[in-house]
Amino acid sequence: MKKLRLILGDQLNSQHSWFENVDENTIYLMAEMRQETDYVKHHIQKVVAFFLSMRNFANELKANYHQVEYFKISDANNLQDLEKIIYATFQKYQIEKLEYQLPDEYRLDEQLKSICEKLNIETEVFDSEHFYTNRFELKDFFEGKKLLLMENFYRMMRKKHHLLMDGSTPLGNQWNFDHDNRKKYSGQVPVPKEKNFHKNVGEILLEIKNAGIQTFGNIKENDFSWPTSRQESSEVLDYFCQNLLKHFGDYEDAMHTDEKFLFHSRLSFAMNSKMLSPKEVIEKVIAFYHQNETEISLSQVEGFVRQILGWREYIRGIYWKEMPNYAAMNFLENHNKLPNFFWTGDTKMNCLKHAINQSLDEAYAHHIQRLMVIGNFTLLTQIHPDEVDAWYLGVYIDAIEWVELPNTRGMSQYADGGIIATKPYVSSGSYINKMSNNCAKCHYNVKEKFGEKACPFNSLYWNFLDEKRAYFKNNQRMAMMLNLLNKMPSEEIYKIKVKANEIINNLDDY
Repeated sequence: MKKLRLILGDQLNSQHSWFENVDENTIYLMAEMRQETDYVKHHIQKVVAFFLSMRNFANELKANYHQVEYFKISDANNLQDLEKIIYATFQKYQIEKLEYQLPDEYRLDEQLKSICEKLNIETEVFDSEHFYTNRFELKDFFEGKKLLLMENFYRMMRKKHHLLMDGSTPLGNQWNFDHDNRKKYSGQVPVPKEKNFHKNVGEILLEIKNAGIQTFGNIKENDFSWPTSRQESSEVLDYFCQNLLKHFGDYEDAMHTDEKFLFHSRLSFAMNSKMLSPKEVIEKVIAFYHQNETEISLSQVEGFVRQILGWREYIRGIYWKEMPNYAAMNFLENHNKLPNFFWTGDTKMNCLKHAINQSLDEAYAHHIQRLMVIGNFTLLTQIHPDEVDAWYLGVYIDAIEWVELPNTRGMSQYADGGIIATKPYVSSGSYINKMSNNCAKCHYNVKEKFGEKACPFNSLYWNFLDEKRAYFKNNQRMAMMLNLLNKMPSEEIYKIKVKANEIINNLDDY
């Protein structure tokens, strides 16, 4: 039987059981498509990284004697649409059966279901063999429960997969070392330079340009740093263990203007494209920890494991539990437009200037920059979550909808009304000052609420609480801040609201 097996751009898992045997009647189909480059405007580094990784993966399959039908973005016979490409390949090879792995994006899941319904041949769907959980394991775990607390899910996962456990007890007699993972970085220890592969990507950049693909962001043609093969991804993992892990947990929430990456692993693209699996990453990190317990504390490792085993699997479960309605949620009814400086980085607010310019330069920012600087600002200025979603999905190299959407619309923007976060993650300038050195050289004064030099986050924060107080009247975690708001003199609230509205109506002046 002549079979066609579809491999999507984020399914680059060479360890999948599909590839255990070579079958001369099986053809693997991969395609770079305008369908995928154009549904949202992407960062140029993201497009380059996916195309290079896909090509390397296809070449690896060919080297292992698998048959591969590959369409480059520049190929004249590339129909640029998944359905059209599948039909054309069917006719070319007289295919009798279509097989594909479960997509991780709802839109592709629906598209492939639709394609299969139209076909008059046999189809079969396989698991991607990547995640610890299946799509609906989280939904089943929280069945009948009101709160979908990640911590509860995380503890279940630790027990089920026996990770960082001593029998039924967590190592260190503590499930979560989050309180130890909040140190401010001020040069206490040197930060090793990130792993860089120094690749020349001029050829593929020319292909992308000639194809007319619209992108944004910056790229160094002769110095592309991201891993685009399983081998390179494994090198990044090894580098993290050997050079960064011992300080990861301490400074995972810190920000510093001179250190773009601090001790973060930068493994998210390798994992989200499936060049590396979460299991091998976690197992490698834990094994390295046990080999080096005199140098690495448990809190460093637990913080890392929690991000992958806990948060990453949790976010995926939320996505499949709540889609498709999740993508349209706007609980706080925010409707403002994203300011132009999100595309240029041209702002006088130092924290935003660094976080946005880093995003434009590197297609990457770590979770606190995304959540407590950029996301905090868009929520306080009441930007429509559709606008925020599109920017986050486009700008970050690791952003695939299953992971981006719940993190942005849920955790960051509280647009889901509390499905993920028990309160909105908003703050005045004081939090940013506490966790970074951004405020020291900022145009604005972090200690002021009013006046020309007042930090915009301060008035925006209290204005947000006042504007949205009706949405939080039954939220116990917001009670203390709302009580403080209620005790403010009316004249002060008036001045706050005047200042905040001036900022919101003139965002590109700040």
